[in-house]
Amino acid sequence: MLDFIIDVETCIGCGQCASDCPAMIIGMETGIPAIAEDLESFCIRCLHCVAVCSEGSVSLLGYGPEEGRVLAVEKMPKAEQVEMLVKGRRSIRNYQDKNIDAAVIDKLLEVAGHAPSGHNDRELLYTLVDDKGILYDLREEALAGLEQLIKEKKLPEGMEMFEDIIEAWKSSGKDILFRRAPHLLVVSALKESASPLHDCIIALATFEFYAASQGIGTLWNGLATLTITELVPSLQKRLGIPDDHRIGYVMGFGYPAIQYQRTINRGLPRIHRVR
Repeated sequence: MLDFIIDVETCIGCGQCASDCPAMIIGMETGIPAIAEDLESFCIRCLHCVAVCSEGSVSLLGYGPEEGRVLAVEKMPKAEQVEMLVKGRRSIRNYQDKNIDAAVIDKLLEVAGHAPSGHNDRELLYTLVDDKGILYDLREEALAGLEQLIKEKKLPEGMEMFEDIIEAWKSSGKDILFRRAPHLLVVSALKESASPLHDCIIALATFEFYAASQGIGTLWNGLATLTITELVPSLQKRLGIPDDHRIGYVMGFGYPAIQYQRTINRGLPRIHRVR
């Protein structure tokens, strides 16, 4: 049941909810929004109808206007603030050796959970390592698995850089694989979902920028992604990632040990204008 409820005392019958419904299942035949029972299964649960209602008259799935915040132009960040956030974000490879408070991480994930997804599937799994001790244990397992691959000469062609990663760790304790990040986030999606890889990347991008606004650094970790998905796949089971999931990417995060002082100027990207 969708539990689509209209407050008839406040509804003005404007039809905004019906015209904005992506599934086009809200009818206005009686002047009051309604969803026919045989159309309920087509609802994608986007809650556009709740968000668009100017009078706060619509509730769906138990969520009503009181569950959200009123959008106001004056409360939005200014364009130059968003520009500063985008241009000031950098990949962090030096972290403070401390955990982020659990409540802060929960907030990061709650915000990231609002990222758009194909067909509004919202079936992503956020696999979180929220303790630096656990991540350091995971690092030992990953490095041991890689070292075994190298000893058995089973390292795939083109991935010889992992030999250097193991050598750096053994000779000097330099962690090139995880960069000593205290936390790790692996986002995965059901393989049969509408757009599993894209959904994961969009969610991590959302996580990254909100994290940056909180002074938290992130790293899109391709080396860790390769290790977990291809080289030492036993780590997927160790992390508890279901077999029917596809990993989108792996992101390390934590409080930066360094502070960048300015943005840089990259100029315009390559642009192809269609005439």
